[in-house]
Amino acid sequence: MTEPLIDLRGVSRRYDGGPPALDDVSLTVAPGEAVAILGPSGSGKSTLLNLIAGLDKPTGGTVTVGGTRIDTLGEARAAKYRRATIGMVFQFFNLLDDLTVFDNVVLPAQLAGAGRGETTRRATELLRGLGIDRHARAYPGRLSGGERQRVAVARALMNRPSLLLADEPTGALDTASGAEVRRLLTDLHADGQTIVLVTHDRTLAAECATRTVQVVDGRIASDTALEAAR
Repeated sequence: MTEPLIDLRGVSRRYDGGPPALDDVSLTVAPGEAVAILGPSGSGKSTLLNLIAGLDKPTGGTVTVGGTRIDTLGEARAAKYRRATIGMVFQFFNLLDDLTVFDNVVLPAQLAGAGRGETTRRATELLRGLGIDRHARAYPGRLSGGERQRVAVARALMNRPSLLLADEPTGALDTASGAEVRRLLTDLHADGQTIVLVTHDRTLAAECATRTVQVVDGRIASDTALEAAR
């Protein structure tokens, strides 16, 4: 059997002594899966994503990604893990408005110490593949929402991450731009990218995911395999 890329065992997370944001959650994700985490606001789904990303630590249980115990990493090693293993896409893009599209995309590689030649080749390949190469020297504020999210995806893929995490990637987009991003994520998964996404958008889940995990009150309420995304 293939070892899971993500392996959470008995994970809990409490904040300031309040009720648990996550309560004894166990979850595995295999390489090549596309998993949609669904649930109402406050259900714990974004906390789950942050634990996988190493942006937060559990108060109980273990978080393993790619064979590494993420919950035991210090800040420096967690940052290195994110640069090497994780690509992240956010609802509001998180692009740097004073950098061009090209400079936003290459930033993760620069932080990782990659050479200029390889960095330029990789960024050019991504921008062309995502259909935004004509905007390479533009600034993000001049682009549509869908175009900015494509830039964010290019940046997330810059270091060839084994895992792409997306937090409400269509949440700030109009209908047409949302459909554009859904197609993009579907294509990435078809090419073998492992994806875990948090969303309220059931259309996104239905089109892009091979599995949905429903989180309610910090617990997994259902875990359902879907027909392969088309």
